[in-house]
Amino acid sequence: MYMQDKFKSGFVALIGRPNVGKSTLLNAMVGEKVAIVSPKPQTTRSRLMGVVKLENAQIVFLDTPGIHRAKNKLGEYMMQSVEAALSGIDALCIMLDVTDVRQQDHAIAKQYTGLSVPIYLLLNKIDRLIPQEILPIIDEFSGYNFKAILPISAIKNDGVAELLSILEEAMPQGPKYFPDDMMTDQPERVIIAELIREKALLYLQEEVPHGVGIEILKIEQLNDSLSEIQATIYCEKDSHKRIIIGKQGSMIKKIGSGARREIETLLGHQVHLDLWVKVRPNWRNSQADLRTLGYTEGN
Repeated sequence: MYMQDKFKSGFVALIGRPNVGKSTLLNAMVGEKVAIVSPKPQTTRSRLMGVVKLENAQIVFLDTPGIHRAKNKLGEYMMQSVEAALSGIDALCIMLDVTDVRQQDHAIAKQYTGLSVPIYLLLNKIDRLIPQEILPIIDEFSGYNFKAILPISAIKNDGVAELLSILEEAMPQGPKYFPDDMMTDQPERVIIAELIREKALLYLQEEVPHGVGIEILKIEQLNDSLSEIQATIYCEKDSHKRIIIGKQGSMIKKIGSGARREIETLLGHQVHLDLWVKVRPNWRNSQADLRTLGYTEGN
């Protein structure tokens, strides 16, 4: 039981350029893997929700796609996801990578610090710099309307507990929005598709991953210890299909093996995973294909 008159709850959005570590931070705060991560930019394509349970509070984090200039309908959908995540929030965290500070970080700070909620700047990847290198970055951004500038390392979990404590203080009194055993609003089918895409991002050559989409065709639990999953990896070119399959099927086997291990951890039992590869030219600009692959308004 929790004391409703003392309990705090609220929604916090995470925004920033692609590849600054937002999904890694979300996983660190939730304590479980609810968002896929990759060294390649634009890994996150939809708004993801992670629920953090504290003793007297519940904070719902909204991880968003990296802010970038959209080049296709998928990119437009991703940027719409960012704007949708900012509706009704109680606090905003803008994140940047201290090893790669760019003018776009200033543009994002300038654009969003006018929101009428507490806004925090998270300086991520501080484990890669010495303290003397971080101070000038703090000075560089001190002129914006940030409630606090917080150095953190999402991958090392440094500063994460302090961040949660500060955000808890900023949350209003409110109800427990989600049950204690709920960590994300993503359906199991979506998480499985994302785990497959994560391995494709990890293993494929640079030009291929952004043109990859995953459609789950079948999830069937055969018994208490085994599930059968069938999925199709879509790409945009025949040349990409050959790369994804690999010589004698070596790449598709590698992607499948890596994804299967992650899915088995998620489901808690063995998985038989079948993957196919199909070409859908220019699917990132097709509204019908985007809907088929789960990129629809409201996600």
